[in-house]
Amino acid sequence: MNWALTLWRLASFAVAAGLIALWQLIANLKLVSPVFLPGPDRAWAALMRGFSNGTLLDKTIGTLEHMFYGWLVASVVGIALGAMIGSSRAMRSYVAPSLEFLRPLPVSAIIPVAIALFGLTQGMALFVIAFGAIWPMLLATVHGFGAVEPRLYEVARSLHMSRLAVIFKIALPSASPDIISGMRLSLTVSLILAVVCEILAGLDGLGHWVLLSARAFRSADLFAGVILLGVIGYVTALAMSMIEQRLLRWRTSGH
Repeated sequence: MNWALTLWRLASFAVAAGLIALWQLIANLKLVSPVFLPGPDRAWAALMRGFSNGTLLDKTIGTLEHMFYGWLVASVVGIALGAMIGSSRAMRSYVAPSLEFLRPLPVSAIIPVAIALFGLTQGMALFVIAFGAIWPMLLATVHGFGAVEPRLYEVARSLHMSRLAVIFKIALPSASPDIISGMRLSLTVSLILAVVCEILAGLDGLGHWVLLSARAFRSADLFAGVILLGVIGYVTALAMSMIEQRLLRWRTSGH
């Protein structure tokens, strides 16, 4: 099994190296104007230059803060609200129609409302990111709590357990796989919306860096910003996967 995993990783690195080599070849042959497509060597040089003078580091921290705070608000509200709705059949009946009305609403339609309420501020970005990121988490939590074995609730009633005790001791552990999957998806949505808000509101972050680089035809800086966004997405997804494996180890251990 370890050999299979090693071979899979080597194959992944080989594909990535092949794509980078193809990118360098296209840049060297100037099949696309260097104004629009720098080679990976120029993009790497821009990346190192941006970190050496501290500019890209500040932009990266800004994007991580926007993404994390929006995701954190969405996590707290989404899990709490999803737990209340999912653990109550009456609340599912009353609240479900409102959720079905709001869920398909595009986040792009909320952005003008957020700008009107908060202006082009950090608060606007927090509201937009939290609104967009809450739905995967909320719906996953509702599904997880709704799928708890009914006999467990019967046992809880026979033991006269309080509502909070039922949620934390029975429903939450049972629903945790769904919740963590929703959190992982919400983290990706948070990154996307953080970049969108930075572009629209001119907030300090990689989204604004990419926008300014595109306007000034600094293609190497633009690609450096895009590479950083890809790295952030990959690292955060990997971190969530490791957290999921650690927290849900009990599912595979059989205990």
